[in-house]
Amino acid sequence: QVQLVESGGGLVQPGESLRLSCAASGIIFPRYEMGWYRQAPGKQRELAASIRGTTTNYADSLKDRFTISRDNAKNTVYLQMNSLKPEDTAVYYCSAHHLGLPNVNYWGRGTQVTVSS
Repeated sequence: QVQLVESGGGLVQPGESLRLSCAASGIIFPRYEMGWYRQAPGKQRELAASIRGTTTNYADSLKDRFTISRDNAKNTVYLQMNSLKPEDTAVYYCSAHHLGLPNVNYWGRGTQVTVSS
């Protein structure tokens, strides 16, 4: 009954911002590294950002514009996306990776982000 449910996607114009949320249930949330991956049509899935405890990691091209954070009391991870560009258009997936069990991983179903004028 593990669930990761993304929300906050939508259609925006270049230069605008979006804040994605991922609500987790069925896991002991602080024991997991949380991540945001994205996949555009015809392209490979890539890691956008991750957070392990309080330590964050970003794709090099996104570090200046994206911010990942988590609220353990709410079992929720966020991705703040600023100055969005058309190349950010993708399905964004939330992920959970157990800190001590490398084969225990969970994925959300994704939320669509479209950046277009």
